[in-house]
Amino acid sequence: MGDTVQVTETCADELPHRITDVETTPGPTADGEMTPVIHAALAQRELLPARHLVATGFLDAALLVRSRAGYQVELVGPTRRDYHWQARAGTGFAVAHFPVDWGQQHATCPAGHTSMSWTPAVDKRTNQVIKIKFSRRDCRPCPYRGQGTRSQMKRPRRTITVRADAEFPALQAARQREGTGAFAAAYAQRAGIEGALSRGIRTGRLRRIRSIGLAKTRLGHLLTAGALNFLRLGEWFADMPRAKTRRSPFVTLMAA
Repeated sequence: MGDTVQVTETCADELPHRITDVETTPGPTADGEMTPVIHAALAQRELLPARHLVATGFLDAALLVRSRAGYQVELVGPTRRDYHWQARAGTGFAVAHFPVDWGQQHATCPAGHTSMSWTPAVDKRTNQVIKIKFSRRDCRPCPYRGQGTRSQMKRPRRTITVRADAEFPALQAARQREGTGAFAAAYAQRAGIEGALSRGIRTGRLRRIRSIGLAKTRLGHLLTAGALNFLRLGEWFADMPRAKTRRSPFVTLMAA
């Protein structure tokens, strides 16, 4: 089983892009587990960003809240999509269509009915969630029932599951932000880190460190990152323009 490297860098247009953190972990380590580790390391060196552009694996509802509360860092990246059929098909009522009143502990369906049950629970990923159920009396004659549930029970009813406390509104806000032009412009800056990884792999053996063992592999990653910073600073002082994103011949042909 190989090791994995996570790299963090600055992305200000007017300054050289500098690698500020490198983490080396065993291959099975989930990306999301490393988000608070990276923030703690950056905080220790007083290099925390106000906004952190991350891949989907480094972001979820809990991390959105924890990063802002613990480090005053705004995580920005594509969220995991709602996997329920109503959201995937786009023809039904997904969770986002149900306003949630946290003070009164109920939700309201698109037909205007209020939920009858509010139950804290833990999902299969050990996340704290709230299971909200609506009355069968309201759901059975509802003209929108087919857009809310496909249950074949004689008395079907809609049930939704939302993340607990501040996590649900944080996740909904992040999903709404993804559809804006501002998000696309901001997230485009993350292409720089892919360039750093590509250069590290092509010139510094970032993918295949010669040594064996986590400690020696980490040392190799740190040395490679230091060398990349040295090269980037030299290029910046020499006024060398940054390389453009590489495109495969197929992508170039399709663009033409």
